[in-house]
Amino acid sequence: MLIKIGTTAFTPAQITLGRMAAGALPLLALVLLTGGRLPSSPRIWLHLSVAALFLNSIPFTLFGYAEQHIPSALAGICNAATPLFAMVFSMLMLSDERPGPLRLAGLGVGFAGVLVVFGVWAGFGGADGTGMLLALGAALCYGIGTPYLRRALLTGRRPAEPGGPARPALAAGYGPVELAAAQLLIGTVQMLAATAVLDGAPARVPADAVLAVAALGVFGTGLAYVLQYRIIADAGATVASTVTYLVPVVAVAAGTLLLGERLSWNEPAGTVLILLGAALTQGVLRLRRRAPEPVPAGAAAPAPEREPQPSG
Repeated sequence: MLIKIGTTAFTPAQITLGRMAAGALPLLALVLLTGGRLPSSPRIWLHLSVAALFLNSIPFTLFGYAEQHIPSALAGICNAATPLFAMVFSMLMLSDERPGPLRLAGLGVGFAGVLVVFGVWAGFGGADGTGMLLALGAALCYGIGTPYLRRALLTGRRPAEPGGPARPALAAGYGPVELAAAQLLIGTVQMLAATAVLDGAPARVPADAVLAVAALGVFGTGLAYVLQYRIIADAGATVASTVTYLVPVVAVAAGTLLLGERLSWNEPAGTVLILLGAALTQGVLRLRRRAPEPVPAGAAAPAPEREPQPSG
């Protein structure tokens, strides 16, 4: 919704620059106030630059272009495909994220939901088709960037809490605020260069659009990426991407109730399939195995079945 309001006055690149600067500045101030430090290693800055491209600069801008063609509610629905893309790229990038039959089935169900949202029976043409493809492109970028972030910036293991497993450690001992601030800072530099080439300065700066972009930056970008680093470290890239279960719910509610947007029947129907597929890929939904019947007291436990041995 906030992106949609921003498009009334700013170009997509200008919105991305504004939200990243608004997210980076309070985080940088927090790093200074708490005595933190930004990374000094060129290798870490290189990884953060790649992460900023796939998690900030490109997808933020794609969503801005998408919402020039489609309602904000529909853009939020397309964003729900992020866990599906994250699952695919986690399998390629991360050795500990392996698919089982149920997770692969979830991918099929989820991408079938994407086709329902598109209304493939009516074709992919028109402004809506372009907007949905742009929004899916943004979700694809998130699916690449999240496992990349975990692979590149999680090193070693933190000591386990009492009774719990050891957890990954963030790169070189940096905290979530420091890495998020650095990522948004390098992303802001990227977008300064891109905006100077593509757009220049905005022609007008109305208060509602400025406030929307500022809120998007401080809460939906700065604070959100601090939480993302913590979740990726504690629970993994696939779990971190499940934030998008909530995105379509909030986006549809805000778009329809506050902006008066309307959706076709196939869009919420496809959303249900996308979220079902995402839940299967994340292991949120599992087939329960039948529990063994209890053995009566005093009775001998049945001997385990043995595989028949080949004769001869």
